[in-house]
Order: sequence, then structure tokens, then C-alpha cells
Amino acid sequence: MKIKVKKAETKTEEVKISTEFIRLDSFLKFKGIAMTGGEAKAFIQDGIVKVNGEVCTARGRKLRPGDVVRVFSAEYNII
Repeated sequence: MKIKVKKAETKTEEVKISTEFIRLDSFLKFKGIAMTGGEAKAFIQDGIVKVNGEVCTARGRKLRPGDVVRVFSAEYNII
């Protein structure tokens, strides 16, 4: 039996921050990816979130301009 898999198209978005950095868990809540801090923590600990191409399990990770966050099929460029 053959199964056809359709790859989801990656959505890319630029996110401007007005501070020096934003914590990863706060970023997920800010973008509406996670509704609560607990949900953000679960996404991060489950390895769903990548920062600059690597799985990131540190919810306090500081995101600065130039970082790229990938969650599910979306990619966010921090500017």
C-alpha cells in the first residue's frame, strides 16, 4: 500500500521586537502559538520548537534580532 504525503508549505513571518531580547516562552505566547505559559513550556520540552535550526528545550532562551524560530510549519525571523 502506498501512502501519499503532502508536505505543508512553510509560512515565513518577520517579527519585530522593540527590546534587546524576548524569552522563547514569551515569544510563543506573544505570537499566539501557545495560549498559556504551561502550553508554551510543553511545546518547548516536547522538542516542537527549533531556534536557528536546532531543537531548543530551554524555555528561557533569549531570542535576539537575527534568530529564526520554527514551530510546526511556520518560521519566524526576529528583527
